[in-house]
Amino acid sequence: MLVALMTSQLSIAQKTTTVELKPSEEAPTISKHIYGHFAEHLGRCIYGGFYVGEDSDIPNTNGVRNDIIVALKDLKIPNLRWPGGCFADTYHWKDGIGPKEDRPTIVNRWWGGVTEDNSFGTHDFLNLCEVLETEPYLAGNVGSGTVQELIDWVQYTNHDGKSPMSDLRKKNGREKPWNVKYWGIGNEAWGCGGNMTPEYYSDEYRKYATFLSGWSNESGIFRIASGASSSDYKWTEVLMKNIKHNLLEGMALHHYSVIDWNNKSSSTGFEEEHYFKTMTEALKMEELIEKHTAIMDKYDPENKIALVVDEWGGWYDTDKGPNGTPLFQQNTMRDAMIAGVTLNIFNNRADRVKMANLAQTVNVLQAVILTDAETNKMLLTPTYHVMKMYNVHQDATLIPVEFESPKYEFNGESLPAVSISASKKEGKTHISLTNIDAEKENTIELDVTNLGIKNASGLILKSDKLQDHNTFDNPEKITPSEFKDFKLKKGKLSLTLPPLSVVVLEAK
Repeated sequence: MLVALMTSQLSIAQKTTTVELKPSEEAPTISKHIYGHFAEHLGRCIYGGFYVGEDSDIPNTNGVRNDIIVALKDLKIPNLRWPGGCFADTYHWKDGIGPKEDRPTIVNRWWGGVTEDNSFGTHDFLNLCEVLETEPYLAGNVGSGTVQELIDWVQYTNHDGKSPMSDLRKKNGREKPWNVKYWGIGNEAWGCGGNMTPEYYSDEYRKYATFLSGWSNESGIFRIASGASSSDYKWTEVLMKNIKHNLLEGMALHHYSVIDWNNKSSSTGFEEEHYFKTMTEALKMEELIEKHTAIMDKYDPENKIALVVDEWGGWYDTDKGPNGTPLFQQNTMRDAMIAGVTLNIFNNRADRVKMANLAQTVNVLQAVILTDAETNKMLLTPTYHVMKMYNVHQDATLIPVEFESPKYEFNGESLPAVSISASKKEGKTHISLTNIDAEKENTIELDVTNLGIKNASGLILKSDKLQDHNTFDNPEKITPSEFKDFKLKKGKLSLTLPPLSVVVLEAK
C-alpha cells in the first residue's frame, strides 16, 4: 500500500505539461510600453526616493540619485508616469516651475498631509526622463484644475514657436520643448479624481480632449482617459460609447492584487493562505483584460484604442520602522510571482494592451527600488529582477502559446500554477515561465519544432520561502542566476520549474 502511494505521488510529481509554441505572421508586437513605471508624489517615492536635492551628499544628477538613474537605465524603462495618481488631481503645475526658492508649498492631502516645497517639478521630471531615455507620461489635473491650466501645460512642454507658455519655458531655462506624447486626462475620476459618474466624466473628457491639441509634437498627442477600476465594466461601456474615437487614443484600467481593502496582509509576515488569495487577485487580470477588451472591440473593432493598465501591483499594509512612510512595503518572492504572471498576461494580450505602469517605482507599493531613510542605502527588489529578465520581450513579436497549466492547490481551491509567454526578435526567441506553486516543481516540455532552435540559455529567479526578500544588509539574497535545468532535443525543450520561480530562456 505504501509503495502504491509513493508510486502515485511520484507519477503526479513527474507529470509533464506540454506547451505548443505557434508563431504567426498575424501575431502582434509586444509594445515596450507595457513595461512602464509610475512615480507619484507619495511617501518617499519622489522626495527621499528619486530626489535628494542638488546639495545632497548622495551622488546625484540635478538632485536625482545616480544609483537610481543607473538602475532604471539598466531596466530599460520605456515610460514613466507622473505626478500621480490621486496627487495629480490636486497638482497645479505652475507651482513647480521657476526659481525653487520662489515656489509655493503644497500640502499633500491624499498621502499623509505632509507639506512639499515643489522643488521637484516639470523641468526636474522631464529632464530626468531625458537622462533615462524614457517617455514621460503626464497625468493632468481634471478634478481640481481647468481646461486652460492643462492646455497651458501642453503648450509649455511641447510648443516650439513663440507663445506665452513657450516664452515662459525659455525664461525658466529650457529653450527647446520636450515634446511630451502621453497625457492622462485626470486619474480615477470615479474616485479620488472627483467621484464622477461615467456619463459626467465622458462629457468632461470630451471637453478636455478637444482642447488638448494644437501644441502637439510631430508624432501627435496620445490622450488617455481615466478608465475603470477592476471589474467596473459599465465605466468602460459608457466611455467607449460616449467619447468620439478621434478624441481618444488610450483607455486606462487600474487593478491591484489586494485580498481585502479593509484588512490588507503584511508585506513580509504573511502565510501561504494570504499568498494564495493575493495570487487569485493577480490572476484576475486576465479576465479583466478579456472582458474590458470585449467591450472595446464592440465599439472599436479596428483596434485603434489602446488598453492602458497604468496602475497594477501588490498592495499590503504599510511597513513600520524608519522607512514606514505611507505605502512603503517590502518586496518578497510573492511580488516576483505577481510580476511574472502579470507581465505574461500583458504579453499574451498585446493585441489590445499597449501600455502599463507598475505601481510604483521607488519606496511605494510594489516598488522595483527601495532606499533606506537612515543609511541612504539602495536595493533592487525581486520585482526589479523579474522586470529586467522580461525586458527582452520589449517590441518583440508575440509567439502565441497553447497549454493546459498544472494546478496549484491550497485548502481545496486551485489556481493555474504555470504562466508562460514567448516572443521573437532579431533572430532570438525568448520564453518566460513562472511557477507560482509554493511547494511543487513542475515539468514542462516546449514544442519548438517550428522555431528552428539549435541552442538555448536561461536565467532563473527563485528562493526557498514566500517571505524571502532583499534587505539593506543583504541586498543580493534574491538575484537571478544561470538556469541549466533544461534539455533541447529533436525540437523539444524540456525543463523543470522549481517552486516559486521565474525563468527566462533565450534560444536561437
